[in-house]
Amino acid sequence: MKTYPYLFLDLDGTISDSAPGIVRSAQYALEAFGIPVSNPDDLLCFVGPPLEDSFQEFYHFTPQQADEAVKKYRERYEVTGVYENALYPGITDFLDAARRAGKTLMVATSKPQRMADLVLRHFGIADRFAFVGGRDDATRRTKEEVIRYVMQCNGLTDPSQIVMIGDRKHDILGARAVGLDSVGVLYGYGSRQEFEAAGATYIVNDLDELQRLLL
Repeated sequence: MKTYPYLFLDLDGTISDSAPGIVRSAQYALEAFGIPVSNPDDLLCFVGPPLEDSFQEFYHFTPQQADEAVKKYRERYEVTGVYENALYPGITDFLDAARRAGKTLMVATSKPQRMADLVLRHFGIADRFAFVGGRDDATRRTKEEVIRYVMQCNGLTDPSQIVMIGDRKHDILGARAVGLDSVGVLYGYGSRQEFEAAGATYIVNDLDELQRLLL
């Protein structure tokens, strides 16, 4: 089993269960376009991936429409939705155990940088991370770009020293594009089939299994 000094973690669906706020904000945005949503579970596809990707893939928006939908989404999310969120049970214990084991923890998320910082401060866990890298609409929109940004900002040039932990295929595909190994966590919003198709290096069921794998 390889050892990884650096653990990159996704945020939504990996560190925190942010689905309630994301789903309600996506519903708000879709309704602004005259699209009613009768079953909120239909919007779980918005948890994890870049928002415009989900608007285009699942609702066939044009890129321009998707950008407008993201603006509507943020109207609600940045005021209310960001707080409709909860840490996964056991995640703080995992982070603390990883640090005791000498791991350096960093966040690589598709959530905008400002909102990622806000969430981590809100839950009182920002100090567990050596670096937080989020999306920036002008310079980094994809998961691959976010991962590269985190590496570049920290002078990390050896992909074999890093593993990406996430709950959706975008985490796995972004990691592969940069040459990183990856772990798909099944307690989030991705499925085993999704991770296998994306080429995850490892797949774990829960945080206990993740800890046994990496620590």
